[in-house]
Amino acid sequence: MGIGGCVLLFALGAVLAFGVDWHLSGVNVHVVGWIVMLAGLLGLFTYASIYKRRRYGSRAGADEVVEERRYYDQP
Repeated sequence: MGIGGCVLLFALGAVLAFGVDWHLSGVNVHVVGWIVMLAGLLGLFTYASIYKRRRYGSRAGADEVVEERRYYDQP
């Protein structure tokens, strides 16, 4: 799930928590909205953490210069 999915979960949870006036028997829609919002935030933080680690990991070797020399035997 990317950033878009996390934002979508957060928005859906916000709609359920603050903008819905439904009353289902046995289900508190507002609590479900808060749970979905927290899941969206957790996914966003996890994605950002993995992206940051991946970004700095690939950039660490950018300053390193690798020189390769090949010597061929001439007949």
